Amino acid sequence: MKSLENLRTGCITAISVLISLFVLYTSATGPFESIIQRALFLALLICLGVLYYPLGEGTPLRPAGMVIDALMAAASVFACGYVIYHYDMIMTTLPMAGKVDIFMTAALGATILEIARRAIGYIFPVIVILILCYALFGQYIPGDLGHRGFDIYFVTETLFLGDLGVWGMLMGVAATIIAAFTLFGGILLNTGGGQTFIDLAMRLGGRAPGGGAKIATIASGLFGMVSGSAVANVATTGNFTIPLMKRLNYPAPMAAGTEAVASTGGQLAPPIMGAAAFIMAEIIGVDYVNIILAAALPAFLFYMGVFLTIDVMAREKNLGSLTDAEVPPWKEILYWRRLTPVVVALGGLFFGIFRGNAIQTAAFYGMAAALVAFPVTRIKSLSDLKPAATQLNKGFQDSSRGLLIIGILLAGAQIMVAMINMTGLGITLSSLIVSLGGDKIFLIAFIVAIICMIMGMGIPTTAAYVLVAAVLAPALIKVGVLPIVAHLFVFYYATLSVITPPVCIAVFVGAGIANTPWIKAARYALSLGAVTYIIPFLFIIYPGMLAQAGVDGFVRAALSGGLFVLAFSNLFGGLRTSGRRIVDILLWLVVAGLAVIPGILSTLCAILLTIGLYLLRKRTKALNPA
Repeated sequence: MKSLENLRTGCITAISVLISLFVLYTSATGPFESIIQRALFLALLICLGVLYYPLGEGTPLRPAGMVIDALMAAASVFACGYVIYHYDMIMTTLPMAGKVDIFMTAALGATILEIARRAIGYIFPVIVILILCYALFGQYIPGDLGHRGFDIYFVTETLFLGDLGVWGMLMGVAATIIAAFTLFGGILLNTGGGQTFIDLAMRLGGRAPGGGAKIATIASGLFGMVSGSAVANVATTGNFTIPLMKRLNYPAPMAAGTEAVASTGGQLAPPIMGAAAFIMAEIIGVDYVNIILAAALPAFLFYMGVFLTIDVMAREKNLGSLTDAEVPPWKEILYWRRLTPVVVALGGLFFGIFRGNAIQTAAFYGMAAALVAFPVTRIKSLSDLKPAATQLNKGFQDSSRGLLIIGILLAGAQIMVAMINMTGLGITLSSLIVSLGGDKIFLIAFIVAIICMIMGMGIPTTAAYVLVAAVLAPALIKVGVLPIVAHLFVFYYATLSVITPPVCIAVFVGAGIANTPWIKAARYALSLGAVTYIIPFLFIIYPGMLAQAGVDGFVRAALSGGLFVLAFSNLFGGLRTSGRRIVDILLWLVVAGLAVIPGILSTLCAILLTIGLYLLRKRTKALNPA
C-alpha cells in the first residue's frame, strides 16, 4: 500500500506540474480554440481530482474505490477527448445527440459532481441535480414555475455538444484568466510573498491596541486578495493568527470570529475577489479593470469597519498586543533576497496591465518574473537547489489544488446556469420577486439579499455568485439598478453566507482551529462583519460608491460610507460614550441613519453629531476614569 501511496503522490506532482505548464504556455501564447482549451483543462482537473480525493480512502472499500476512480477518470477523459476531436463538427453544425453522447454526458456530469461532493460536500451537487431534474421534468410542476419540459436528447445537445453547456463561458474564464491568476497567486505566495505578508501584518498592526486581531485582519486581507478563498484563507493564516490571539489572552471565540471575517474580506477585495471579478466582467460585458475599480471603495470600507471595530473592542477590553521584540524589523521584512521575487512578480503583472495586454498575459509576465528572480536570489550554492525546487513545486501544487476546486465548481455551475437559461428559471424568479416587491426597490433588494444568503450557504463563493447572478441579479436590473451595482450587490450577500449562521463554513473552520463552539465564534463574526450586511444597500443609494457617478459622486459616497462605518464600528465594538449602553446604541444609530440619507445637510449633521459624541466620550472618561 505504501508503494501505491507513493505512486499517487508522484502522479499528483506530475499532473500539478503539467497543469502549471499548460497555464503558463496558454497565458504566454494565447489559449487554444475555445472548446479545446476548456476540455483539456477539465480533463487534467478530473485526473487530479480523483487523486486528491480518492474514494474510500482509509477504509476496506479502497480497492473498489480505485476501480471506480479509474473508470470515472477514463470515461471523462474520453468524453473530453471526443469533443476535442469533433471540435469542427460541434462548432459548425447542430449535432444531434445519440445514445453514446448521452452516456458521455452522464459520465462527465456525474464525475464533476462526485469530485465536487468529495471536495466540498453534498449541498452544491444536490442543487445542480435538482436544477437538472427541473429541466427534465418541469412540465409536471404547476403554476408559474412550470415549463414545457425538455427531453434527455435536447439536454445532452445543450450540455455536451455545444459551447453553452459544460464548455460555456464559466469554463472559458476558469481555463484562462482564473487559471492564470490562481497560478500567479501560488507562485507569489511560495516565492516569498506568504511570509512577507505575515511579517508585514505583524509590523503594521502588531503593537497597536488589539494587535493580534489586527495582524489577522491585515494578513488575511493580503492573503485573500491573492488566494480568493475564505475557507482556505482561514485554514492558512488562521493556523498562525488564532493561536497568536489566544496567547495574547483573546477569548477563543473572538479569535475564531476575527479570522473568519478577515478571511471573508479577501473575497471582496480586488484584484481576484474569489475569481468573481473575472466572471462578473464576462457576464456584464465590461472590462475587468472596471470591476476592480468598482469594488475598491466597498472593500476598503469593509476592512475599515473590521479594523475600527477591533480597535474599539481592544481599547474597551484591554486586549493584548505584541511586544517590540516580537515584531520583525523592517530590515528583515525588506531584505532584498526575500522581497525581490514578490516585487518583480507584481511589477510584471502591472506592466502587462498598463501595456494593454490580455489579463492572463499580464499574469504570465508576473509569473515569469518571479520564476526567474526566485532561483537567482535564493540559490547561492548546490545545497540550495533542492529547497528552492521544493518550494516551487509547492507553489505548483497549491495552485493546482486551488484550480481543482474552482474549475470543478465552475464546471458544475456551468451545468446549472445552462439549465437555468434553457428553462427560463432566472426570468421567472425575477418576475416573481418584482411582482412581490412592486415598485419598492429596497423591498426587492431586501428579498434578494435574504435569498442570496440562503442560496449561498454551504457553497463556495464563486459557485454561489454564479448561481445568484443567474437567478437574482436580473430582478434588481429589472427595477432600474445598474448591472454592475446589481451584480456586486448579490455577490456581497452570497459571500456573507460563509459567516452567516447556520451554515457558516468559514466560522466552522476558525472555531475548529480555536477549539471553541462555533456558535460563540459566529456571534463575534457577526459583530465584526455587521457593517458589511448594510454596505451593499449603500451601492443602491450611492452608485458613486462603485465609481458610477463621477468624481463628485464618488467623494460623497466615500464620505457617507466612512461615517456610516465609523458609527457601526463604535456601535458593535461597544464604545462607551455617554456611560449608558442603551443611550450609546441609540446615538450611534442616529449617526448611521443620517450618514446614509442622501444630501449635504444630513451628512453635515452626521459629522457634527459624531464630533459631539467623541467630545462626550472624552468628558465621560474624565469623570469615570475606570
